[in-house]
Amino acid sequence: MILVVGAKGMLGRDLMRVLPGDVRGVDIEEIDITSPESVRRVILTLKPRVVVNCAAYTDVDGCETNADLAMAVNGEGVGHLAAVTREIGALLVQMSTDYVFDGVKESPFLEDDPPNPLSVYGRSKLMGEEQARETPDHLIVRTQWLYGLGGKNFVETMLRLSTERSEIAVVDDQFGSPTWTVDLALAISELIENNCRGTYHAANRGICSWFDFARAIFAEAGVEMTVRPQTTAQLGRPAPRPLYSALCCDKLTRDTGLELEGWREALATYLEKRREAGLS
Repeated sequence: MILVVGAKGMLGRDLMRVLPGDVRGVDIEEIDITSPESVRRVILTLKPRVVVNCAAYTDVDGCETNADLAMAVNGEGVGHLAAVTREIGALLVQMSTDYVFDGVKESPFLEDDPPNPLSVYGRSKLMGEEQARETPDHLIVRTQWLYGLGGKNFVETMLRLSTERSEIAVVDDQFGSPTWTVDLALAISELIENNCRGTYHAANRGICSWFDFARAIFAEAGVEMTVRPQTTAQLGRPAPRPLYSALCCDKLTRDTGLELEGWREALATYLEKRREAGLS
């Protein structure tokens, strides 16, 4: 049985649909990963063969002022999961992020590039990676710029703002790969099915700025919107962001045969799925 922790989030929901075989999900109502007792109770009762941890504190700016909570959830919580999965011989799949890198490299980051997080969020997720490696049977999957149904994300924010205004400013000096949670779930499924271990990167193909992404969202959705470029410095957010954090996913393709679709194609499919679901 595969257990998805954080099953009600964007990625968790898609994993529940995509993963093969007996898949069960738990969320904050059933498990508190910051509590060793809670983790032991759930894991030892269900005895899964794989635990996929999607639970995280993902408010990047909020982490700056709530560092203890960020470390408790994104770091120490993973350690609690690692201890129990090691005890029962289960695989721990830990989700991580491009924010473990500093963004100064001018080509896509490889799995073995040295991390150097700029923010509390990035440091907490790096701590989570280190905790996951405490169990030999681990799989760490780094991804970035996620969007999907059922959660807060950039695509949904842009579409909501398009109903409130006719002009918007978006940063044009941060570069990465927008990633649809359905495609990410497929990548995770393939990594598990191919018995992969260690660290992998998984993101939709292609690189763009948030500015490019925003313009593509409005174009694909058929929405008239003026998008103005601005710099990260002009935006003035509390947490520093890596300016270039694209991830090289060649290792994923080499070891599973899966090459994720381009980010623009994934976006078009996502927007079509939204329309089919009756979302405007």
